[in-house]
Amino acid sequence: MKKFFDFDGLGTNYRREIIGGLTTFLSMAYILAVNPAMLSLQGVDGIPDEMRMDINAVFVATCLAAFVGSILMGVIAKYPIALAPGMGLNAFFAFTVVLTMGIPWQTALTGVLFSGVIFVLLTATGLREYIINAIPMEMKMAVSAGIGFFIAFVGLQGAGIIVSEPNTLVHIGDFHNSHVLLAVFGIVITVVLMVRKVPAAIFIGMVLTAVGGLLTGLLPMPEAVVSSVPSVAPTFGAAFENILDPSAIFNVQFLIVVLTFLFVDFFDTAGTLVGVASQANLIKDNKLPRASKALFADATATITGAIFGTSTTTSYVESTAGVAAGARSGFASVVTAFLFLAALFFSPLIVMFTSEVTAPALIIVGALMASNLAKVDWTKFEVAVPAFLVVLMMPLTYSIATGIAVGFIFYPITMIMSGKRKEVHPIMYGLMVLFILYFIFIAQ
Repeated sequence: MKKFFDFDGLGTNYRREIIGGLTTFLSMAYILAVNPAMLSLQGVDGIPDEMRMDINAVFVATCLAAFVGSILMGVIAKYPIALAPGMGLNAFFAFTVVLTMGIPWQTALTGVLFSGVIFVLLTATGLREYIINAIPMEMKMAVSAGIGFFIAFVGLQGAGIIVSEPNTLVHIGDFHNSHVLLAVFGIVITVVLMVRKVPAAIFIGMVLTAVGGLLTGLLPMPEAVVSSVPSVAPTFGAAFENILDPSAIFNVQFLIVVLTFLFVDFFDTAGTLVGVASQANLIKDNKLPRASKALFADATATITGAIFGTSTTTSYVESTAGVAAGARSGFASVVTAFLFLAALFFSPLIVMFTSEVTAPALIIVGALMASNLAKVDWTKFEVAVPAFLVVLMMPLTYSIATGIAVGFIFYPITMIMSGKRKEVHPIMYGLMVLFILYFIFIAQ
């Protein structure tokens, strides 16, 4: 085992890898509560039950997707990087594709499956790097930041801190409401933990919020702590239900969905791989060793997750916490993987993680993603405008896809008008045409 993971070459040992794997798990364990709540549209009232995914099945799918993805990353790519259904991608799945576009969640899972298959093909052929390089860095950063604003808005809304108002569209919530105050308590606690640089701050913040809710009687007491694994049958294989239905998958709307899943996963994975590998001193000669294997592991995990019944699975930047604790090899990812597998037996605890408990996680993760705004050159107006529109339109239209579309339409226009048309890659012109068609035929 030591030889396989090159412990000697990396200067590590079992103790460091186990502690690193455990730290990574605790840092990203919040997804076990947030993802089922997100995909089941918890806290969204007035919608038919068929639009909601089964929360217990999604919990199982989340655990299994994280287990498979982390195992593949650890054994094939041998990196201390764990995977799980991605934040932002699950928000796009639930609130844009299902809630706004009205696409059945089964068809949305088909979109995730297709994006995973395309991801594998692009990785195998080397086209992935070509496409990534075609999209300007500022637009990549704007998309990431915009998703941060969007999921933070979803968190604020789910907690009741932001509510709808006929005249102004949005308004501050009722701070005399005990559930709203519980969410505020959770946000304050989590922010304090983050500022104090406490490991696994987001997860601990959620746990403390849940405990506070239990002590005050605001949250239901779980019937048990450990139980048998819930059935994954309600979501397992649903991605194949519409795969032979031409009307469901051969249309511009479905194409936009697949491209968005693919696009966000592209850059989320690339950024995480480089960031974690840099911190662990794994980059050699300005190149990432075994990069293709890492990308293959990520893409395969997305396919597996779609089959089980969850949104896109991706690499987690929280893996840096494990690296900081000493993880250097893929063995740490294997440790994290088996901890996700063990989490399958703790499904009764899901009832405690209501929207006001998960809201702090969404808001804090949103703030972390918004930091990418610093990487946009705001002194160049031709770049600043499309980047600004991406960020602004995501929360205001309640659609990640619409935010991307607006920004990607404006970018070629502003660059052409500023005399920089040669700096625009042909792929960007193609995306502009595609998104214009999206607004003509799909967006309402």
